[in-house]
Amino acid sequence: MTDSDISRHGTVSSLIGRDHDLQRIHGLLGIGTAGGALLLSGEAGVGKTAVLESLAEMAQAEGTRVLRAAGVEFEANCSYSGLNQVLFPFQDALGALETPFRDALRVALGFESGLPPERLLVSNAVLLLLQTVAAGGPLLLVVDDLPWLDQASAAVLGFVARRAAGIRVSFLAAARSGARSLYDGGALPEFRLEPLDEASANHLVTTKFPGLVAGARQRLLTVAHGNPLALLELPSALSVVAGRLLGEVPAVLPLSQRLETVFGSRVTGLPQPSQRLLLLAALEGVGDLGVLQAASRQAGDDYDLDDLAPAERDQLVHIDEGARRLRFRHPLIRSAVVENSTSAERRAVHAALAHVLVDQPERRAWHLGEATLEPDENVAALLEQAARITLRRGDAVAGMRTLIRSADLTPQGPDRARRLAEAAYVGAESTGALPHAQELLDNARHTAHSPKSSLHSAAAAALLLLNGDGDVDTAHRLLVSAIESGDHAYDAGDQTLVDALHTLALICFFGARHDLWQPYYRALERLSPKAPVVLSALGKTFSDPARTGAAAAEELDELVAELAGVTDPVQITRAGTAALYLDRLGDVREAAWRVVRMGRDGGPARRYLSGLIHLCLDDYLTGMWDEAAQLADEGIQLCEAHGYSAFAWYFLYVQAILDAARGESAKAEAASEGIIHWAVRQRAFCAAHYAHHAAAVAALGRGDFAGAYEHAIAVSPAGSLASHVPHALWVTMDLVEAAVRTNRQTQAADHVRAMQEAGVAGISPRQALIERACAALGTADDEEALEIFGQALAIPGAERWPFDFARIQLAYGERLRRVRATTESRGPLSAALSTFEHLGARPWTERAEAELRAAGWSKRRPGAAKAHTLTPQELEIARLAASGLTNKQVAERLFLSHRTVGAHLYQIYPKLGITSRAMLRDALETPSLSE
Repeated sequence: MTDSDISRHGTVSSLIGRDHDLQRIHGLLGIGTAGGALLLSGEAGVGKTAVLESLAEMAQAEGTRVLRAAGVEFEANCSYSGLNQVLFPFQDALGALETPFRDALRVALGFESGLPPERLLVSNAVLLLLQTVAAGGPLLLVVDDLPWLDQASAAVLGFVARRAAGIRVSFLAAARSGARSLYDGGALPEFRLEPLDEASANHLVTTKFPGLVAGARQRLLTVAHGNPLALLELPSALSVVAGRLLGEVPAVLPLSQRLETVFGSRVTGLPQPSQRLLLLAALEGVGDLGVLQAASRQAGDDYDLDDLAPAERDQLVHIDEGARRLRFRHPLIRSAVVENSTSAERRAVHAALAHVLVDQPERRAWHLGEATLEPDENVAALLEQAARITLRRGDAVAGMRTLIRSADLTPQGPDRARRLAEAAYVGAESTGALPHAQELLDNARHTAHSPKSSLHSAAAAALLLLNGDGDVDTAHRLLVSAIESGDHAYDAGDQTLVDALHTLALICFFGARHDLWQPYYRALERLSPKAPVVLSALGKTFSDPARTGAAAAEELDELVAELAGVTDPVQITRAGTAALYLDRLGDVREAAWRVVRMGRDGGPARRYLSGLIHLCLDDYLTGMWDEAAQLADEGIQLCEAHGYSAFAWYFLYVQAILDAARGESAKAEAASEGIIHWAVRQRAFCAAHYAHHAAAVAALGRGDFAGAYEHAIAVSPAGSLASHVPHALWVTMDLVEAAVRTNRQTQAADHVRAMQEAGVAGISPRQALIERACAALGTADDEEALEIFGQALAIPGAERWPFDFARIQLAYGERLRRVRATTESRGPLSAALSTFEHLGARPWTERAEAELRAAGWSKRRPGAAKAHTLTPQELEIARLAASGLTNKQVAERLFLSHRTVGAHLYQIYPKLGITSRAMLRDALETPSLSE
């Protein structure tokens, strides 16, 4: 008996003690109806495989088509091997897909050769294929032993699982409790399968072993603890004479090991040909009968698939004739087959499989690697090529493992050091395996170096230093030395050099000093034929954007344009980094979400962090503060899980500035102090600048303008935009406002002059908004200041940054009230109040309310404050705009120019106390407009 036969009693879909579980799972999956997804968890032997089998049989009986896959340890590093199992029956159906999707799937599944397709393309292709198939009848995807499924397949199937509901596709996966998998983050709802209750366990034993005496039965029930597989299999390892137990498998072993021992005894009892074919199947992983037959012949065995019959009769395996696939009845059987083979037997099988799998380079390379004992450069080179394919697919973990195996089989010399160093770099830069990366780096240092190994070693070491006890200056010296002293050409196509320079840019950014960036600039000048666009853009936008950022606009346009449909996390996050200080994170937002979703599915942790950082910062600037807080929490947890201490400060900053803006001043100050303490010790002054920014906002919120001024000038002195301090751009309005409110008019005017001389208004609409606002704040002449405020608020697209925009509306309203334009002040003050309330910016809400009360306002619904002041023409324009017409359409109706309509709307919004077109309808429904 095996796990798939556990407690079968009655119909094929009935298991002793599992009726309720089967009903619940069937309902949750929506089998045969809308579809759904579920992760089935439980201890080894609890019956997960049996439940999968039973549900599959029930589904088939109801007319649902069942697709299967199983995670296999020996296939875990072969991208898309699991997907191959699922979609193998649909080779002919691929032709119905559009060409890009069809070609992507055929390459991913190994049916054709070609460049590795991007994962998002593969994911969408699989979804479309399954939707097409499900149109002819519902589908059930069953995946056993999920943690051993290769990462690429797991990510694609996870993508499908999250979209299964509503397309008549059900997804059911099984994993042992506590096993790490790509679903640790809770991407799938989980159903935990518990051991059988006492009555069901007793019923099972009595049914299967009616001759077992009471004492022996009780001993078995005690040892098994309701584990169905143990209840069924342990008796085969016990000597029973006259109904008495005379011996047993040692109870000191964990239950899963005892069961594996039981299976092992059954495997070794099979004829030799059966054992050999089972070993081929266990190591091949997919269960392709054609491959098994060919590999058997290649190994020189005169065996036929008919030799599997004894294993079938003993119910160790099941042969699916239709799909021509072999399946082990339980994962522990596969483990037992491998465990009971010799090293020589396993190597021979791997060699035979490698010879057969000539059209699947990743799988062939891995089997060759497992078949090889001594260093072999040919095998090592094939493994390195396989690693490149895997890395291009975004599977950094498997890519690193393959590089390590390649290095293991490389003869002593520069190539071994190069491969170890690259594995260390991937571990430090992508996967989050920092301790492992350090070990690999140490090994590489004891091997003869090549220029490329020196670069990868230095880049990996620099990242490890940043995330350890080292400082920015040490990491900088190490990497610059490797770049400038290496005997290498400055070839712009050398990816190793490009990666090293990108790491150098990150280190320079952390340090936020002019001198750190000079080696980077020198390297860009030496690159031939010219520096890659991303490195050139970073040299302008990430270094000293106040002076050079605007010059990179066209380069950034090119980088953003290339992101459509791209899933390469490196390309996406590097473009996002270049977009940061040009206030164009919104342009890469969709792509950043792709990276985050990929990270949640087990993609590169380092890139996952970058995607979260870019989304957090964009969320703060664009007013999506609740999402920013959630993503910041996620980022901190990720940093803690992977040891990326050097990146945690980004997320702590987001939390701090949100707390500051929402009035949690003490929390913001404490977080800022923590960041500053770490940053000064590590000489990561950029992090300190971010922290001072959050502290300045906190001080402004509580009315401590002197404190706000001190924090602001800690980022950049009044009267200048500090060289190579990017965040100086983000504190300009804080500095100028604090200076004005502490009677430092000269310093405020000097800072405005510095902004204008640097031309910051040309960087982005946001910077143009802030430059005009600072000019208005720093102007003593009231009439001139009001005109400049009007210019600021009229900048196209400025409303995209609601907190900045509302602060400027508040300052404008305050200035209007100060010159006794009390009635006019209520419009911008009301609009600012509405935004602050929406954001939850409590200190600014209170300020706006105080100003409005001083202007004779009592709180009421939006629109009421200035309802009667709209002219007939303004009212008509407002009504037409609220109906959904564009400015051009409104203009055509009223015989006006679209610019005139826009100008009227600009005047209408503050009168109604609103900030956007979307608020017009509600405002027009207020009593004041209907009276």
